[in-house]
Amino acid sequence: MNSSPNVVERYVSDLRRYARVLSAGRGDADDLVQECLARALARPNFPADIRNVRAYLFTVLHNVHVDQVSRRAETSDAVDFDEIAGSLPQPAAQPAAIELRDLARALDSLPEEQHRVVMLVGLEGLTYEETAQVLDLPIGTVMSRLSRGREALRRMTDGRQSAGRRSAARA
Repeated sequence: MNSSPNVVERYVSDLRRYARVLSAGRGDADDLVQECLARALARPNFPADIRNVRAYLFTVLHNVHVDQVSRRAETSDAVDFDEIAGSLPQPAAQPAAIELRDLARALDSLPEEQHRVVMLVGLEGLTYEETAQVLDLPIGTVMSRLSRGREALRRMTDGRQSAGRRSAARA
């Protein structure tokens, strides 16, 4: 059997990607992943007693994030991202960048419950069962949140897509 670090190594980039969704910056995301891996590797008999290592690691990452958010809520020296968002540089005006920005904004405007499910299923490619396990939810709740989240994203991005289709039809 492979040693624990070798088993975990293939999931690090997936964990980093999801950690960036959960956290404010790359450094925070790396800290989340590091703490996740430290907790997972500290578990006795890891990974022998884990049926789905990837889903387990995402669950640990999610729980580490929840722990950190709870700790930060107790302190008042954190900077609110929404307060400084206007002063941050904006992406270039190329169409693809604008579409990505619009999609990111639409994703950010989703309720947190829908956002997490959409990201785990859509970006990370987790199954409904794995997502339910990571978020500790019934599978029906995952399916419902995913459906509502996708529908909300369609509504928010439909105006941009419809306008694009109209201009393409004129050409």
